[in-house]
Amino acid sequence: ELFNRNSIYTNDLDEHIRFTLLSRASIEIFQRMAWAPDIFHCNDWQTALIPLYLKTHYHWDKLFNKSKTLLSIHNIGYQGNFNLPVLNDLGFAKYTNLLDPSDLENGRFNFMKCGIIHAAKLSTVSKTYAREIQTKEYGSGLDPMLAYRKNILTGIVNGVDYDEWNPEKDNHIAFSYSLKNLSGKKKNKQTLLKHFGLDYSPQKPVIGMITRLVEQKGLDLVSDVIENILSTKDVCFIVLGSGDEKYENFFRYLNEKYKDKLTFYSGYNNSLAHQIEAGADMFLMPSKYEPCGLNQIYSLKYGTIPIVRKTGGLADTVELYDWEKQSGTGFVFEDYTAEGLQWAINYALETYQHKDAWKKIISNAMKKDFSWNKQIKEYLKLYTNLIMK
Repeated sequence: ELFNRNSIYTNDLDEHIRFTLLSRASIEIFQRMAWAPDIFHCNDWQTALIPLYLKTHYHWDKLFNKSKTLLSIHNIGYQGNFNLPVLNDLGFAKYTNLLDPSDLENGRFNFMKCGIIHAAKLSTVSKTYAREIQTKEYGSGLDPMLAYRKNILTGIVNGVDYDEWNPEKDNHIAFSYSLKNLSGKKKNKQTLLKHFGLDYSPQKPVIGMITRLVEQKGLDLVSDVIENILSTKDVCFIVLGSGDEKYENFFRYLNEKYKDKLTFYSGYNNSLAHQIEAGADMFLMPSKYEPCGLNQIYSLKYGTIPIVRKTGGLADTVELYDWEKQSGTGFVFEDYTAEGLQWAINYALETYQHKDAWKKIISNAMKKDFSWNKQIKEYLKLYTNLIMK
């Protein structure tokens, strides 16, 4: 009844009950096992009530006396905001002294805020995002509380699964390749372009985009600059994504007007996503904000050079290429402006024409390691620190 839905997340009226059941079930399963976890690691608003439940409904059970709580914030923009009457459904009507007074005054209850107040530790998915969400620009209204609790907030970049995203053993791509032998990348580019009926030229770079078509992903900036690039530069775009109708319609318009330079696939296709990562020369990700991001990390592994804005996890994973030092892994712009994006794309297109520089940046990118084998050490440090207190 609660979970046989068309999607994991819904806008249904019982959404708060669905995830409260998940949270309370996780606690009561341990009660039935008579075994206490060292840490309840809660992720996003959907399980952010666990710390408060442990302090209220389950406080009587000494089983959890030593259990600690950690809340990971994956995207502060999604908070689980509901009207105040849900307190009766959640069983918190008699615990209003533990809730945020301003929310009570405004007739609202915020799952994420509740977790931020009551969790023993907080984490988020990149170091830069941990700083950003303490500011008014990025905090989505929770910045004062996050700034207040900054001493317990840690940023750890997400890891990726290199068994699934690795050009040396990717079953979704036609030709495997590695840093030692990049010939397969050229062949994947030719295959990708042929699939979409686009002409191949060694001098013509392919820019890929795999994205949700929403404002967060920087689509307004793309709308401002892409026609100028398509009409003046020798370049191809391959775009895979779905989302807001206005952006989908815009890319359909581009697909029709510049059909020899741009193709748009509406929806999501996992195999095609792998093929774009392997076949494109560059990957465009000009996000307005980006807690972590994964595609730029996949792109590094595939030698597909990211063009990104310096925000959140993009700032922590992509370094601006420096011609003199021959260091860096991508093309990074700071201000969220069309001029900034135009500069980064132009810099990438110019660098692409210098083959020695391009080989160097590919080498820098493919040597980066963002595997879970590395990133998990940061979580182990966090866990250890938490249970020792």
